[in-house]
Amino acid sequence: MHQPLHRFKADFFKALAHPARLVILEHLRSGEKSVTDLQTLLAMDQSSVSQQLAVLRNRQIVDMRKEGTTAYYSVRDPLLFELLDVARAIFNQHLIGTQELLQQLTEENETR
Repeated sequence: MHQPLHRFKADFFKALAHPARLVILEHLRSGEKSVTDLQTLLAMDQSSVSQQLAVLRNRQIVDMRKEGTTAYYSVRDPLLFELLDVARAIFNQHLIGTQELLQQLTEENETR
């Protein structure tokens, strides 16, 4: 087993495994944002936004640049958005399957 490679992959997905970080990435889809921009968009305090960005930065998912005292963040590799889009498609298929199952259960209950 390739332990270091599997650890790297697991750590990458762990970095994505937080709702706030996913929302941050969706906002970065349209381009670079400052911490203040993200704070406003997420309605979160600065320390919480910075904490989530630090996780993404430590996993090399986002890049940061400073302009004066303002930190700006962007996604390092745009392929990340393709990954998020594929995940969304998988989730949608799962939800469709769940809705169909619920519909069948409802119909079954109505015939009893």
